[in-house]
Amino acid sequence: MNETTLILVRHGETEWNIQSRMQGHRDIALSPRGVEQAEAVARHLTRARTNDIPDIATVFASDLSRARATAAPIAARAGVSLRIDSRLRERGFGLFEGSTYAEAHARWPEIYATWQRREPDYAVPGGESYVQVRARTLAAIEDIAREFAGKTVVVVTHGGILDAVYRAAFDIPWKTPRPYAIPNGSISRATACLPGPALRIHFWADRDHLDAPADPPR
Repeated sequence: MNETTLILVRHGETEWNIQSRMQGHRDIALSPRGVEQAEAVARHLTRARTNDIPDIATVFASDLSRARATAAPIAARAGVSLRIDSRLRERGFGLFEGSTYAEAHARWPEIYATWQRREPDYAVPGGESYVQVRARTLAAIEDIAREFAGKTVVVVTHGGILDAVYRAAFDIPWKTPRPYAIPNGSISRATACLPGPALRIHFWADRDHLDAPADPPR
């Protein structure tokens, strides 16, 4: 059965990332550094001869602007369409959105304590549970894998969505705190095979391209 190659990209940095504020469904723009990261990702992914990345069939992105703005230069350089899928948006954090973790703890101590117990079905008021996020994430990946079997697709999304992909690939329960980093602008590579989708991670959260030199002027 044909596998779909997934190039998974976390969106570039935002000011709220710098401040450690929970963004969730809030539509926060890229910071100047985030714009630079988006361009660096695009350069890297379209230098196929030097980075061994197959031809890109299309680019998917979350409907939030920080993901769309990261995805747009990739699609433009690769000469492919940019497709938006709202199922790839970040996990909703409800009334925590806009707060730092310390602020959320101080303002809603009981809710915060319940959230920190990491119950898969628990959702902060107005937000989503891990179970809900995992379900929509894997549904989106399954649809992409079905439509683009045997091809390579770039998926630009968020830390919570990438976390769900990683946990699904390695069968890591939600109770286990995240043991791996997912930096802004990082690139991961996976394959998805139906049914399932069965996911296999090839490398995770590479960021060497963020320090690579820009293209020389022409």
